[in-house]
Amino acid sequence: MTGDIVNFNKAKKAAARHSKVKRAASNRVKYGASKPQKERAAELTKKLQDKLDAHKREIDPQDET
Repeated sequence: MTGDIVNFNKAKKAAARHSKVKRAASNRVKYGASKPQKERAAELTKKLQDKLDAHKREIDPQDET
């Protein structure tokens, strides 16, 4: 019965590293957005904010009596 000697600390750390890599990959798929998607979202936000700002009413301080 001869076999390879296994250092359990190294095996445990390698398994933990592997699980972190797998979790990171799934999170990238789940939560990540591509650069074009982020740019499109930023453009839409700016467009909507500009439209909102264009409809703001300015209050004249002299009329507040």
